[in-house]
Amino acid sequence: MENSNYLGTEKIGTLLRRFAVPCIFSLIISCLYNIVDQIFVGNGVGYLGNAATGVIFPITVVGWGLSLFFGDGAAAALSVSLGRGDTKDIPRSVANAVMGAFFSGVVVILVAYSWGDGLLRLIGATDANIQMAHEYGMIIYAAMPFAMTQNALASIIRADGSPKYAMAAMLTGAVINIIGDPLAIFVLHMGIQGAAWATIAGQLVSFGICAAYLGRSRTFRVHFSSFRPSLRLLKPVLALGTSSLLTQLSIVVITVVNNILLVKYGAQSVYGADIPLAAFVVIMKLFQIMLNIAIGIAAGAQPIVGYNYGAKNYTRVRELLKKILQWTAIVGLICTILFEAVPGVFIRMFGSADDPIYFDFAVLCLRIYLALILVTCVQKVCAIFLQSIGKAKASAPLSVLRDVLLIVFSLLIPALLPSNMGVTGIFWAAPIADLAAILLTVPVMLRVWKELSRDCAASTPAAAIVPSHPGTIVTIAREHGSAGKRIGQLAAQKLSIPCYYKELVAVAAQESGLAQEFISGINSDANAVMRELYLSTDPVQRAVAAQEKAIRKIAEAGSCVLIGRSADYVLRSHEDVVRVFLYAPKSYREKKVMEMYGDSPEAAKKSIARADAARAAYYRSVSGQDWGDVHGYELCIDASIGEEAAAQLICDYVNRRSSK
Repeated sequence: MENSNYLGTEKIGTLLRRFAVPCIFSLIISCLYNIVDQIFVGNGVGYLGNAATGVIFPITVVGWGLSLFFGDGAAAALSVSLGRGDTKDIPRSVANAVMGAFFSGVVVILVAYSWGDGLLRLIGATDANIQMAHEYGMIIYAAMPFAMTQNALASIIRADGSPKYAMAAMLTGAVINIIGDPLAIFVLHMGIQGAAWATIAGQLVSFGICAAYLGRSRTFRVHFSSFRPSLRLLKPVLALGTSSLLTQLSIVVITVVNNILLVKYGAQSVYGADIPLAAFVVIMKLFQIMLNIAIGIAAGAQPIVGYNYGAKNYTRVRELLKKILQWTAIVGLICTILFEAVPGVFIRMFGSADDPIYFDFAVLCLRIYLALILVTCVQKVCAIFLQSIGKAKASAPLSVLRDVLLIVFSLLIPALLPSNMGVTGIFWAAPIADLAAILLTVPVMLRVWKELSRDCAASTPAAAIVPSHPGTIVTIAREHGSAGKRIGQLAAQKLSIPCYYKELVAVAAQESGLAQEFISGINSDANAVMRELYLSTDPVQRAVAAQEKAIRKIAEAGSCVLIGRSADYVLRSHEDVVRVFLYAPKSYREKKVMEMYGDSPEAAKKSIARADAARAAYYRSVSGQDWGDVHGYELCIDASIGEEAAAQLICDYVNRRSSK
């Protein structure tokens, strides 16, 4: 593994350029297809063409989300399997994900073709643009299975250690689209259909390049036999891809809601239904570019932030936060000045500047909608930063806060205005949502800033692996309140071997560069409703892989006791492991929890229920098996016999086993 110490020593600016710039580039490439189409369609067809592509956009995002459902899920499963050293099922997992993406595309085709113009009307098409939307959509739909498979494969290729190959495939398709759009629209005079043909030409070439990778992949080989369907292998892929799907579906909801409202209130204004819809499509493309730059800065900085936070270099983390916000603010400020000073330049890029009503309305709404784009970017960056330092409970709601507020204000504000002003009220919803989101974000960030200034080095153990003699590894899984930690420590003392509990997390943090608090909290008992989704996210899966790697490294150092963290499953192929499960009657555990944490009887009951559910969910996400199943352990002990007696039972079993 590459020495990551440079993350804690090299100049912050140099590190950010090294990590953030490629991330920004990748994100911008991913949205080039649609933006290029808008530019050439707007100039070659007119604003009605832009409105038509805006109608089709939610359908393509649904396809994009489904492709990430399978692709990001397979990529996460691939990374986890490689981290565990369990690679035999990777080819079939990848093949099943590819099949899932392809046949999901077939389903999109069937739904879109069979529903026809009724679907387009539902998501915002008008009498003036529905024919163009139909012509554009009928072509775009046809390539959906291949476009979705290509996108899924790109995620898998990146996880396989070939991000440049995936980027090259996407860039090749984007270049073909950039060349094909003006050729088809202006030279061959194919109109909006030409833009669609150029788009799918680029997608098909990208698909071919990505499909070819399966024959040269680094860590797996897919054969025809790999494509045998397997629900067992597909289930963890889908679980890991759920968050990516929901992220894209949230974009669909926002877009559809805005399309419907713009058509409704636009029809009541002097602008009609199509001008507001076309202007919104153009403005959203500019917004998308800006947001991708900000997200690229923050996402690129994640490994740097995580490493320094895990190393307790809080001064450097504060400097990183300042630098990230500085970069974001500079980009946001420059763009805000340009958007407010010369908005017409950007509107003209997308054509139809010769229509004064459209042009004036688009300029006005661009100034309104993007007035606080700097604030938008800063708020999103803050949410990503919180994720980087393990503040998942804060980052998750903050990451969607602006989007939720935008939908709420988009629905409320136009309804409160006179009918002829309602359509501009929809655009005013954006800066109001931005302002509300940042006001709720600032107190959280100020509290985190103060926390970073404290010296809490004594609160977390040092990341040290204690050499031990060869022998038995004891893993302890336990119900909450069974005093498993204390029993494990006593057993380790009696056997004269080291015991790892929080020390295991410290080793995992040192090995991965992730924050100790983040790794420690991945099986937290909070947020029960969102637990499965949270466990499926990519940052959590990276933390799981780092933790499992630390467990195996500790086991290589010799005999020891490992408490929790699904160590029994991680070391399932280890030669000499004693798997222990500690349980106890609820009354005993409730009493223990009250003694240890000072809980009331009612609070103790709730704490036990939450903690056990969280441990079961975590174990299931890691192993696919049931936590606490007696068939998975060599020794199950009722901890109510007492800590000393339970520890002695473990020692007696280990000694008797070793003497055979």
